[in-house]
Parts: sequence; C-alpha cells; structure tokens
Amino acid sequence: SLKMASDSPESLMTLCTDYCLRNLEGTLCYLLDNETLQLHPDIFLPSEICDKLVNEYVELVKTDSIFEPHESFFTLFSDPRSTRLARIHLREQIVQDQDLEAIRKQDLVELYLTNCEKLTAKSLQTLVSFSHTLISLSLFGCCNIFYEEENPGGCEDDCLVNPTRQVLVKDFTFEGFSRLRFLNLGRLIEGVNVETLLRPLASLAALDLSGIQLNDVGFLTQWKDSLVSLVLYNMDLSEEHIQVIAQLCKLRHLDISRDHLSSYYKFKLTRRVLNLFVENLVNLTSLDISGHTMLENCTIPSMEEKMGQTSIEPAKSSIAPFRGLKRPLQFLGLFETSLCRLTHIPAYKVSGDKNEEQVLNAIEAYTEHRPEITSRAINLLFDIARIERCSQLLRALQLVITALKCHKDDKNIQVTGSAALFYLTNSEYRMEQSVKLRRQVIQVVLNGMESYQEVTVQRNCCLTLCNFSIPEELEFQYRRVNELLLNILNQSRQDESIQRIAVHLCNALVCQVDNDHKEAVGKMGFVMTMLKLIQKKLADKTCDQVMEFSWSALWNITDETPDNCEMFLNYSGMKLFLECLKEFPEKQELHRNMLGLLGNVAEVKELRPQLMTSQFISVFSNLLESKADGIEVSYNACGVLSHIMFDGPEAWGICEPHREEVVKRMWAAIQSWDINSRRNINYRSFEPILRLLPQGISPVSQHWATWALYNLVSVYPDKYCPLLIKEGGIPLLKDMIKMASARQETKEMARKVIEHCSNFKEENMDTSR
Repeated sequence: SLKMASDSPESLMTLCTDYCLRNLEGTLCYLLDNETLQLHPDIFLPSEICDKLVNEYVELVKTDSIFEPHESFFTLFSDPRSTRLARIHLREQIVQDQDLEAIRKQDLVELYLTNCEKLTAKSLQTLVSFSHTLISLSLFGCCNIFYEEENPGGCEDDCLVNPTRQVLVKDFTFEGFSRLRFLNLGRLIEGVNVETLLRPLASLAALDLSGIQLNDVGFLTQWKDSLVSLVLYNMDLSEEHIQVIAQLCKLRHLDISRDHLSSYYKFKLTRRVLNLFVENLVNLTSLDISGHTMLENCTIPSMEEKMGQTSIEPAKSSIAPFRGLKRPLQFLGLFETSLCRLTHIPAYKVSGDKNEEQVLNAIEAYTEHRPEITSRAINLLFDIARIERCSQLLRALQLVITALKCHKDDKNIQVTGSAALFYLTNSEYRMEQSVKLRRQVIQVVLNGMESYQEVTVQRNCCLTLCNFSIPEELEFQYRRVNELLLNILNQSRQDESIQRIAVHLCNALVCQVDNDHKEAVGKMGFVMTMLKLIQKKLADKTCDQVMEFSWSALWNITDETPDNCEMFLNYSGMKLFLECLKEFPEKQELHRNMLGLLGNVAEVKELRPQLMTSQFISVFSNLLESKADGIEVSYNACGVLSHIMFDGPEAWGICEPHREEVVKRMWAAIQSWDINSRRNINYRSFEPILRLLPQGISPVSQHWATWALYNLVSVYPDKYCPLLIKEGGIPLLKDMIKMASARQETKEMARKVIEHCSNFKEENMDTSR
C-alpha cells in the first residue's frame, strides 16, 4: 500500500498537545497579574507529556506564522515537582539563555540545541546543572555559546560606544558529565580547544565534529574501545587523520563526506584508504564519502562491472575495496561522487544522484544539518518530477515538506523546494494524496510566501496553489491565503507573471463561496486592490488577462454581497467601467465581466439611485444591442435595466433617454435572443430574479426574469430545475400567470418553465421499491 505512517490521522496525544499549546490560558495555565503565565497548582505532568509540549511548541513557533510565542513559556517547566522534562529538541532563535536557565532543575537525559545562535556562555553554565543526567547533547551551530560578554575596564565614554565585547571562554570542559555518550559539536567556533573540552569524557560512543578543522585528531584514540559513530563532515583530511580513524576499531558509522563546492580540499580519497577502512573497521555498517574526488581508480574494469543482474553482494562490488566487506553496508553515502553511478554497490541504502531512490536517500540523510547539500538534492528531485514520473511520490512529498519546514529561512531550499512541490502536486499525482498531506503542502507553501518576497519563491508558491481545488482545498486557510495574495498584488514593483497568477487565484477564491467569506475578503481591501490593478492597466492601455480576471473577481465578490457592491461604487468603479468601455470597445470577455458585476450592483435597491444618470442609462441601453460573447453582454445589460425599471416611473429621475424608449429596446433585445443559448454564467440562487416576478410596475422586467429562468431550466435542467423548485419559484410563476398586467408571451413562457420542472421531477422520481 502507498500509505505511509505520517499519512494516518494524528494521534489523540498530538491533537491534545496542539490544542493545549494554542490555548495555554484556557487549559494548563492561568494569567498571574494579567501578564505572567502560571501553571495551575494542581497539575502534575510526566516527561512523556512535557517533552512533547516543549518540542511541539518549538515546532509551532518555527512553522506556524499565526502561533504567538510566549515570553514565559519555559518557566512553566521550572519545577520538577509538577513538570518533568527528559528529552528536548530546541532550535534557532526561539531559545535564549533565560529559557535554558528556567529549566535548569530538570534531570535532562537528552538535549539537542540546533543553530541556537542566541545562546551565550551563560548557557554553558546552565549545562553544568544537567551534567549528572545528560546522555546525549548537541550544540550544533550554536555559534555564540562559547562567547561571554565582558565589560571593558575603566568605563569612561567607551561604555557608550562599546559597552560590552565578546570574549571566548577557554576554560570550560565537560568535567563532571559522567554519563555523556553522544555529543554533537558541529560548526563549533574556531579557537575552542576540542581536545581539552572532551578529555574528561570517559566513554564517548558518538561524536560529530562537522565543519570543524582539526589538524591533529590523535586524541580520538582514547575512545577507540567505545566510539561507534564519528562524523567529520567538511574536515580537510590528511594521512594522519586516516591513520587515527583506522584505529577506531569499534566504529559502526563513519562520515568523512564533504561539500564539494565549499573551500578547496587537498585530500583525495584513494583505493588504499578505503581498503584500510574495510580491513580495520570490521563492524562498519554505515559509511559516507559523499563529495570526495577519487585520486586513483577505485572501480573495477567496466566489462566485468556490467555483468549480470544488479547485486549488492560485496563479492560482486563495482567499487573494488568494498569486495572485502563481510556483508553489505546498511548505508553508503556517495552523493556527488562518480561512484554512485556504478552498477553493483554493496549497500542497502545509497545516497547519490543516479536515480530517484538515491536522491531521496540524500534528502533524507542531509536535511537536518546540511541545507547546502539538501538544496542540490531537491534540485535533482525537481528534474526527476518534471521529466519522468516519481515512483515514490508520498516519500518525496514528505521529504520536501520536512526540508521546507526545517529551513524556512534558507533561500536555496525555499526556491528548489517550492519548485519541486509544483510538480509533485500536479494532477497526475492527485489520486495518491490524502487530505492531510495536501494540507501540509498548502501550509508550507503559505509559509514560503510569507517569509520570502523573492520573485521565484512567490511564483513557485502561487503556481503550486493552482494545483489545488479552489476554493474547497484552501478554505481551511481562507483568510491567510487571501491576505498573502492581496499583499503580492499591492506591491509597487510587480512581476507580470506573478500578477497574472495571483489575480487568477483571487478570482477563484471568491467564486462559489459563502457571503460571509466574501464580506471578510472585501474588508481586507480586495475591491480596492482589483480597482487599482484595473486603473494601472488602463493607464498602460492594455487589456490582458490581469484586466479581465480583475473584473471577473469583482463580479464574483459582489455577488449577493451589498457591502462589496457599495465599496465598488465608492472607489469610483463606475468611472473605470466607462473608461474601459471606451478604451476597449471590442473586448467581449471584458464587457461580459463588467456587466455581470453591474448586474450585482443593480440588485441592491439602496445603490440603484447611483446608476440613475443619463450617461449610465444610455450606455446600458446601447449595450442591449451588443452581440458580444453570444447573448451575455446584452443579457446582463438588460438585467441591470430590469432592476432599475422595477423601482417604477417615479424613480426615473432623468429626461434623456425616456423610460418608454428604453423599455422598447429591452423588449426588442429579449426577443432577439436564442432561448437555447449555452450560458457563461453560474447562479447560486435565483432570489434576485424571482423578486422581479410578483409585480405589475414593469412587465418587461418580469419578462426578462421569466426568460432567464426558461433558458436555464431548458439548457441545464439537472442544475436549475431543483434550484428553482427549492427556492419556491413555481408558486410565484403560477401567481404571475393570473396577473392581468403580465404580458401574454410572458405567461406562455412561465407555463413552459413550470412544465419543464414537473417533467424533470417525474423523470427523477425514485420508483424503485
């Protein structure tokens, strides 16, 4: 089955944790003096719950823009009598010295601090309070943790200019950390003496010294009986390093990989070195040599290499030194080396750039700590998704989502990741994706749009959103997605292609949604934004998709939403309508969209007086004769006038044109339309049409309304017969047939509508027993 673990529903634990974190005050806490969060006094939470609360909190602050961090969050866990912490993972700017200080009484077993650049040497002192229980510690990328602030002596004027300066702490060691087995010091700051720092540790099992340059690693041999994992990523190696590594006979995992793009390395990997590892490190199950240049030929002759089925048996290995392995490796890192393209590689899992499997293994292995490599691996995945078909779609999607969440501020990953998402969510993969997974994609896409004003990321994100059913799939983030799109459209410098996609999305988002959604989006400045875009296009004398989509979006957002109609009038919408008609007399699609919108405005009784000017009425009357877009423009113009006529002769406050003359032109227009016209219109409700039926003041409006119903129930019976019946149209039509003032032809048409609906009902009655 294609289902993966993270595609199953969230556990109750996860849902509860999430709810509590988003509602701390209403669940676990109360506000003391209206400002400090305090835990309720009767609460005791075990470490399984507390660890999850802290780790999820960090995740939420990092990936959910709506989530508000709390200044005093970590103080909730200051007393081990009510809350227990054991294993916590803290990341980036979220964590400061006082946060660690707040939990110093806890007996932590595992503490991972990743890229916590705000931590200083104050936190080194806090670490000492965990020393008797700590088994695993990571200080990866905590580049300031060995610096303390020192006030210079004789503080005269200098204090104002340079009140403190950063001084490297040299006397800290892991003295007293008697249980520490796993340690990650990746990207440790230069100047710290690693050997002195580590010497007190009795029996290290795993050590990560990524991104540190050490010329002498002889001290590692003191752990030759205990060290099972060693990571020296991006360390420039020498013969001395190799000799030391070969003595660490208990090693199961060795990583000497490097980023082949970072500084120039003198060291070249040879057949002899790999032989040495295979002979001496007999327990090796995982080896990473990604990014290395091979000096001499490690591969066996190509004739022999191509023979038979692909095999992971060491005896058949295409990489000669690995023929000496007792069993295949669990993992072999060959990313950005020539070796990954060979046929027989003796490992169950290989990272490389040869095929989808290798590329996904690379993304999986390097995401956490090596964004520079991950972005290149995602770029390869992008090519696979674009050119071929992905065979491990769910895994690919989940890995890209994880990378985008983990490196929200890394431009390269945001660009390549958002591009890959576009191809991984397109329609051919649609069936394989769950609602949950697709929602995760939307979340990371919106995060990307929020964090990056960069054109490529914005375009990729907008294009990816187009792969979703709109508005249905975006409704759970409705406000946020609209705000982001309006924000893009309101930027002064505008990339043409992004503008087009964003307007298209805006239009789709306000089509077929509830009125309260439309009102909310109207209040966000939607109407104003669209009118500004139209204004800009008018000034450039261009009628392109942006112009058409903007009018279409206004048509959708004003549908049965009087507030938005009023906004349209208040922001000089009518002036723009007339200017567009004059500037683009031939643009049929544009005329249809503009008149559809004015039809919505005309439905609002309080706004109709504003349409009652000689200029507007003349324009609408002339458009009755328009053949643009089939009958659409003429139909909509007639609809606008039908509502105006419905207010009676006393509301006709103009001398020219005469009311009777306009009525005559309306009759002529309606009689010229083909009743079987297929329509470019979508009614969610007939209410505005039905209100024109029970009245005698304007028979032509009554006729227009009846024609509209007859056309829709004839051409689209499945959709519109049930709607008309549901909204009580049939009794209204029957009453109208009895009215003396109604025209004979209107009554005839009304009878045909009733007949259509009753035939439809009979055909669709359930006759099964």
